[in-house]
Amino acid sequence: MAQKTEGIQQLLIAEKKATEKVVDARKRKAIKLKTAKKEADSEINKFKGEKELHFKKLEQEMLGKKSDNEAHIQLQTNQKIKEIDVMLKNNKGPATKAILEALFDITVELHINVKL
Repeated sequence: MAQKTEGIQQLLIAEKKATEKVVDARKRKAIKLKTAKKEADSEINKFKGEKELHFKKLEQEMLGKKSDNEAHIQLQTNQKIKEIDVMLKNNKGPATKAILEALFDITVELHINVKL
């Protein structure tokens, strides 16, 4: 009988040790998961930062090109306005004369359907 109880005691001790090992393994697993999650979050934040920096750089390049384009368009517009002003000054007299001649040079004649 003593041998049976001694065997039972050994089994209980072995079961207790196994339970402790399982609990320790679960704790280590939880710690590893937390560490892995922190590392993943760190990598994600690093990747986000790199991509945001790249995006900002591209955005600044595009804005710079946009500003250059706007300045170029403004310069072209001003040149066209000056050209139109010069053309207006040069052609104002002849255009006015042509309009006035068209208004006042009226020839009176009967309509073709009028029968006398």
